[in-house]
Amino acid sequence: MEKPAFQTISGKTVLFVMAAPMEYQDALKERITPLITGVGPVEAAMVLTRGLELLKSDGKIPDYIVSLGSAGSRTLDQGEVYQAASVSYRDMDASPLGFTKGVTPFVDHPFDIPLHAPLDLPKVRLSTGANIVSGSAYDAIDADMVDMETFAKKRVTDTYHIPLIGLRGISDGKQELSKYEDWADYLHEIDKKLATAIDGLSDVL
Repeated sequence: MEKPAFQTISGKTVLFVMAAPMEYQDALKERITPLITGVGPVEAAMVLTRGLELLKSDGKIPDYIVSLGSAGSRTLDQGEVYQAASVSYRDMDASPLGFTKGVTPFVDHPFDIPLHAPLDLPKVRLSTGANIVSGSAYDAIDADMVDMETFAKKRVTDTYHIPLIGLRGISDGKQELSKYEDWADYLHEIDKKLATAIDGLSDVL
């Protein structure tokens, strides 16, 4: 694995992290070179940790990490970009032993973990899990939008004491997913709007 590249914005070093190459299109390519982790919480945690260790070996831990990509939502506008004010972990359920659903046993974190949210964008609650949510599965989600990586990235960045910013464009959710294009059709529009959003980082970092 090569050392991740980071950008300097307003004197701060920023590492951008994305899950899938399909989300990294022309507008973002003009601005950033992200660390691509792969899809899901396991890949996100593994690759981000390895990347930060490589940077740490050179004494170059970034000041901020920005998680970019797509998300699903039944209620938010498709094609629009939102800022995650908090993230929760829908996969974790130790409630049969008396623990709150969504809270990892013996780890001190709330159901919703706050994220750094400095941009002038709508702030919403995000849920992370290893499944694609579609149709009636949204009934069980206690959040505004869903993804598959941000909670894992937050746990990693907390270990390194790095603020995490989460920006997600809504690619799907209004209709039941049945094919790849149901997710991919909005990625080009989301790419442009994510690029515009990160242009605003220079004013807030």
